[in-house]
Amino acid sequence: MIPEVGHYALILGFAFALLGGTVPVVGLIKKDSYLTRYAWPLSYGAFIFISVAIILLGYSFAADDFSVAYIAHHSNSQLPLFFKIAAVWGGHEGSFLFWLFSLSGWAAAVAYCSRQRDEAFIARVLVTLAILTAVFSLFLLLVSNPFLRLLPAPLEGRDLNPMLQDIGLIFHPPMLYLGYVGFAVSFAFAIAALTTKNKGIPWARWSRPWTVASWVFLTGGIALGSWWAYYELGWGGWWFWDPVENASLMPWLTGTALMHSLIITEYRKALSNWTLLLAIFTFSLSLLGTFIVRSGVLTSVHAFAVDPTRGVTLLAILGVLLIISLVLFALNAERHSRPATFGFLSKEATFLAGNSLLAVATLTILLGTFYPMVFQALDLGNISVGAPYFNALFVPLSFLFFIFMGFGVLIRWHRVSTDDLITRTLTPMSVSIVLGVALSVWFERGINLVVCLSFISAIWISLTAIQAFYLRHRALRERQLGHAPLRLIAMVIAHCGVAVTIIGAALVSYYSVETSNKMGPGDVLNLSGYQFVYRETELLIGPNYTAEQANIEVSKDGQFEAMIQPQRRHYTVRTMNMSEPGIKWYWQGDIYITLAEKLNRTDYAVRIQYKPFVRWLWIGSIMMMLGGALAVLARLRVKAMYSRESKALSPTTIVMWKQ
Repeated sequence: MIPEVGHYALILGFAFALLGGTVPVVGLIKKDSYLTRYAWPLSYGAFIFISVAIILLGYSFAADDFSVAYIAHHSNSQLPLFFKIAAVWGGHEGSFLFWLFSLSGWAAAVAYCSRQRDEAFIARVLVTLAILTAVFSLFLLLVSNPFLRLLPAPLEGRDLNPMLQDIGLIFHPPMLYLGYVGFAVSFAFAIAALTTKNKGIPWARWSRPWTVASWVFLTGGIALGSWWAYYELGWGGWWFWDPVENASLMPWLTGTALMHSLIITEYRKALSNWTLLLAIFTFSLSLLGTFIVRSGVLTSVHAFAVDPTRGVTLLAILGVLLIISLVLFALNAERHSRPATFGFLSKEATFLAGNSLLAVATLTILLGTFYPMVFQALDLGNISVGAPYFNALFVPLSFLFFIFMGFGVLIRWHRVSTDDLITRTLTPMSVSIVLGVALSVWFERGINLVVCLSFISAIWISLTAIQAFYLRHRALRERQLGHAPLRLIAMVIAHCGVAVTIIGAALVSYYSVETSNKMGPGDVLNLSGYQFVYRETELLIGPNYTAEQANIEVSKDGQFEAMIQPQRRHYTVRTMNMSEPGIKWYWQGDIYITLAEKLNRTDYAVRIQYKPFVRWLWIGSIMMMLGGALAVLARLRVKAMYSRESKALSPTTIVMWKQ
């Protein structure tokens, strides 16, 4: 009975979304404010019923209701409870229900937070989100229903894929989906801007916090996915240029460009068309990522690889959505066009150059990801595009982008003189080059070009961000306008996070070392000054698996460092073997041990790796997320302070708060 209630709640969610996409439109056409206001309660209603649907699906998982086909395929009575709940999004149908839940949640959040905004404009935003919710609800009900019964019901489920039985499943997919779907809000604001005739609507300012929030979630989702692959798959890598990894990176790149383009549009009323296009393409790339995961057209360890007909349906939805959006842009973009009023040496120009590089980087990834499929579809044979292609194109573009990152925070609006530009950038540039070369020589005992450029870029990004903060803070104090705004602190943290990530990526890519050998009790291996002694093998029994665990003692200079315990697990229901690596982490690197195949009665193939500074990748990601979160907080703080005290403030202070 519970699954039927969940199914019915999903139908009601679809009905509310369908009404939310039609009733307010009638009100906008007839200029009937009463009908227009229905956009708000209908958005709340769709969210409530879709929430009920996903909660009841979770309850059915916890209750081991194997009469539901989706639960029978992705759960088992022996599965721990927290994995049963996480299994809700562990397969295609449930993950898409969470995708839909996220979309309706973002729509409800926009409705609640925008109650004081222009009613007609926000209604257009909510209508767009409601239409998207209705379309994907219909897709879920007709093609990927997670509540379908399985008769006769099996006594046991097939169990969750062992690769997904990890804490990463609990946090990574939800955060990634919140990032993907969050860009639907940016898309909705762009569509609303294209369909309204009111040129005075500050849509860029209203859209920016939602875009930053989506970017924060997507950054967290990508970082968690990288961390999950690192410690779960057993190969010790953090990025493989896998199609699904690329699918998440592409909207992140265009989303980064969109965030910065919104700044130009908000403060200088420039690059509006560029911003609108970025909003359209960022959400389109998010849908493309959804298509890649679910279509099976591209091979990936992360993909669901289900019935390709579902992927075709998603591709059709994406195509229609993109065509309608671009037609609206072509018909209405002229209203947002303004001649450029900034010089070549200006903040606007550096932002445009940086965003252009991000767009080119996205195109190179898109081409490399889909070229093998197109090549095969044209019956030209099989071809693979791997890391050498992506590294050869993406890395140089990244270094160019890092240059503009530094200039973008230091240079002034409109236009600056060459002398002023040199004065502002000479010190950080000189220090970056000197320190970068010195650190590279210290690590390499020579010069490695990529590592050297990575150090220079990281120091350059950090110093320019700190200097921009200092100059702004000093200017405000001199004018007795208080301290530097929170958004500048957010910028410094986010840019320094990029710098930390650059250092981690460069050092782990060029200075990782490893050794592989047969090991059994009493055997010894040495690597990077560490000694590894295989002490014993233990047999363990888990909740739904059995495991052989190697106890490997690690010492350095005769001093005990750690006992690392990699495992070789056998999942009885799925009859799958999985390696669980053992990891000992330090701030300067990880010792990573994988227990592979059993070679005889006592010996295993053991792989030992040393991964220098690998955790700096995720520390940098956390810093970027923190910077983005502070930027959203700064905007909320400004909104609250402005609405509460604007009547008692001077116009100058109000402008400072808004910025």
